[in-house]
Amino acid sequence: MGSNDKIKAVGVNIQEKANLIWNVANSLFGAYKPHEYGLVILPMAVIKRFHDCLLPTHDKVLETHEKIKHLAVKEGFLRAAAGGYRFYNTSPFTFERLRTDPENIKANFEAFINGFSDNVIDILANMGFFNQIDRMNDAGVLYQVISDFCAENADMSPDKISAVDMGYVFEELVRKFSESYDEEAGTHFTSRDIIYLMCDMLTMEADFSDPESPAKTVYDMTMGTSQMLTCMEERIKALDAEAEIICYGQEINPFTFGIAKADMLIRGGDPENMQFGNTLNDDKFTGYTFDYCISNPPFGIDWKREAADVEKEHKKGDAGRFGVGLPTKSDGQMLFMLNGIAKLKDTGRMAIIQNGSSLFTGDAGSGQSEIRRYIIENDWLDAIVQLPNDSFYNTGISTYVWIITKDKPVSHREHVLLIDASGCYEQRRKPIGNKRVDITEACRNLIIQAYGDYDSKTYEKKIGDGKTIVVKSKRMESIALGYNKITVESPVLGDDGEPVLKKGKPTADTSKRDTETVPLDEDMDDYFEREVLPYRPGAWIDKSKTKVGYEIPFTKTFYEYLEMESADEIAKRIKAHEHSLMEKLHALFGGEQNE
Repeated sequence: MGSNDKIKAVGVNIQEKANLIWNVANSLFGAYKPHEYGLVILPMAVIKRFHDCLLPTHDKVLETHEKIKHLAVKEGFLRAAAGGYRFYNTSPFTFERLRTDPENIKANFEAFINGFSDNVIDILANMGFFNQIDRMNDAGVLYQVISDFCAENADMSPDKISAVDMGYVFEELVRKFSESYDEEAGTHFTSRDIIYLMCDMLTMEADFSDPESPAKTVYDMTMGTSQMLTCMEERIKALDAEAEIICYGQEINPFTFGIAKADMLIRGGDPENMQFGNTLNDDKFTGYTFDYCISNPPFGIDWKREAADVEKEHKKGDAGRFGVGLPTKSDGQMLFMLNGIAKLKDTGRMAIIQNGSSLFTGDAGSGQSEIRRYIIENDWLDAIVQLPNDSFYNTGISTYVWIITKDKPVSHREHVLLIDASGCYEQRRKPIGNKRVDITEACRNLIIQAYGDYDSKTYEKKIGDGKTIVVKSKRMESIALGYNKITVESPVLGDDGEPVLKKGKPTADTSKRDTETVPLDEDMDDYFEREVLPYRPGAWIDKSKTKVGYEIPFTKTFYEYLEMESADEIAKRIKAHEHSLMEKLHALFGGEQNE
């Protein structure tokens, strides 16, 4: 299946499968409130996915278990019998067999659950599922829920639905669950088209063919259900089928964490690489570094609950992740950026999504500006891509992919490439939430071309239905993103109009204190003499107050001035409009008089 087909599949068969599973809610009606449906549906979908993966080897696992039940160490034998999966189930029950005995449904279902290997039971415990078994049984809906998951079109075996697509089914279920809570639905959900773009930008110069090179490591600090990691692995395998990828991730939501760990188990990875906890104040990967980091952290979310721990780590300076500066407590997205940078190898690369505030909010010397300064002055900021609006399920605002590279190519050094891809999309036939557009393969290739050229250009390509997609890029010197914020003082004047001196120096009139922003690549004294002194005689720069700031003027860089219509043309247009209006009025009232 091509990448475009996979992108479209998110809105077609995946959504249909998710809707089918979510329809189990009909059996929960009355016993559960709508916002509680996900407490049952999400873990039951995970259980059914495990069950359907294991079903072909079920008899062999039972046979093996009978033979080795006297042994102290059984794991290896049972995993082998389960077809190499890192999980298994030694219970004699299947969903079909459970359905044949409604009288003993609770005891049999509990026996079925307890037959799973410990790693599966841990996932279900994290999701709080064991309490739901009692609740469903007491409400008389347990048998019906299990029967619903026996439907033929609820088959979740790997030959019916791939690991990546199953991940998107889980994502869609999470989206629905979030909506039922009236939460922001896309908190966990980054669509495949955006992830493919991020993956391709991260790996476009990579070489996975060296048999001597170790496996590449990929980390997502806010992994949701781990689809970024899954897609990254998928894209790298497409480049080199022999490439070895090891995925790591951390997630704070117990449901999405459970799904991510289940997905890792099914795909044959190490489930211990999936960690539960808050990345900002409970980092599970202290001391780790990775080849790649790919992430879509929450933006516009405050970090007040993590503040004590984050501020404590900030005081450690270079020994911690946040020593360089702290953003305002109302938005913690730049803390995740700092975490990602701390987790990169010296040759590592990161693609991270941010909203517009990370580009410019915060004055010189503020936490946000200091974070930008840290990234740019270390020459780690390689490129920023503005995505089309309406690319995400939960927001239509402008969003940006930052590409951070610890070891820039020589041709990129001391420069940053800004890419405006806001006009590079194809309209979706059917929106999903706020997502109305896709970055299709043609769009992605145009953006990748701009990134590869690393120059100031405009790219256009005609696609279907006469639409032209457009990408604009601007190569900028890194120093051009910085500025000195200077403080201009004016003297207090005496009655004679002369400056009042104190210890031989003019006294500053604080009521006339002002600031000026001077580009870093311009001498501040030359600027002052040219732009300030002619209008403020006797003024001076208090250089003890000078602060360095950085901002990324994305909108200004790509702004195109549209020449205004001349006054004569406007007057002609108004006159013609008035004439037309008078004729209509005359016809209207004239017609009435003639009747």
